[in-house]
Amino acid sequence: MLQAVPGESAKRKGQKKLNEKDMTEKMLADHNDVFADVVNVLLFHGIHQIEEDELVNTKDKSQYKADGGIHEQERDLSKIWERFGIRISMIGLENQTGEDQDMPLRVIGYDGAAYRSQCLDEQKDRYPVVTMVLNFGTERRWKSPQKLSERIHVPEELKPYFKDYEINVFDIAFLSDEQIEMFQSDFKIVADYFSQIRRNNDYQPSKQTIRHVDEVLKLFSVLTGDDRFQKAQNELNQKGGAVTMCEVLDKVEKRGIERGIERGLEKGIEQGGFKMLMKLVNNGVITLQQAAENAGMDTASFENRMKQ
Repeated sequence: MLQAVPGESAKRKGQKKLNEKDMTEKMLADHNDVFADVVNVLLFHGIHQIEEDELVNTKDKSQYKADGGIHEQERDLSKIWERFGIRISMIGLENQTGEDQDMPLRVIGYDGAAYRSQCLDEQKDRYPVVTMVLNFGTERRWKSPQKLSERIHVPEELKPYFKDYEINVFDIAFLSDEQIEMFQSDFKIVADYFSQIRRNNDYQPSKQTIRHVDEVLKLFSVLTGDDRFQKAQNELNQKGGAVTMCEVLDKVEKRGIERGIERGLEKGIEQGGFKMLMKLVNNGVITLQQAAENAGMDTASFENRMKQ
């Protein structure tokens, strides 16, 4: 049900989709209530440590010098946790739908840049940087390296001096039911969806009201590759009021039926037959006039053909 993330061979079109995916994943977690919820459950095991009003946005881009030039790297999302004017930590989120062998190298680069920026600020206290990698893959748990030592060959002579670095990976589709129940924001809907798809290859929606409707449905649309979520979003925006995933799936299913009818009509015409059109008319799905128009005939001729 999930689409694979475009690889290096994908050119401009693939890169555009990748950027769209990254932006969409960021949009939901950028809301402080969602960000705080993710951290409270995954880092603090459901204990409400961070309040949403204690989170401060910070820049996600940093620069480094290599190969004689200045290059830019960008985190998916990061926020400063601040209480009573004191910076407690910077927390970063990295969203993955596919594994990355170099993830430990990427994360140490992000964290190192964050520490470097602290060195340049003489007025602020120093604080820890914590990065969380959220893996949305449903096929398996993260199997790629989680430590530098698993990605880099370290000679025995250097091991006493080599400082290893380990990343924090959370397999969202493999969270337990108890963990999913701890979430209080819209992220609970996302985690529950991926968990059910992994276990049952099916999804039974909850009646939880969606707070950030646009962001949730755009995320589902991009991660599943199903544009019906986007179309359902447009209809629900016009409706207004509280929205649940039950209503969303009703709209998605309706779109699926409409798409099936369209494809059925096309198939019936392509085959040069009337069986599909006749069935749709007899079942009251479309009118006799609609069927005749799709067949390129007048109503009387179509009706006579049905009687043959």
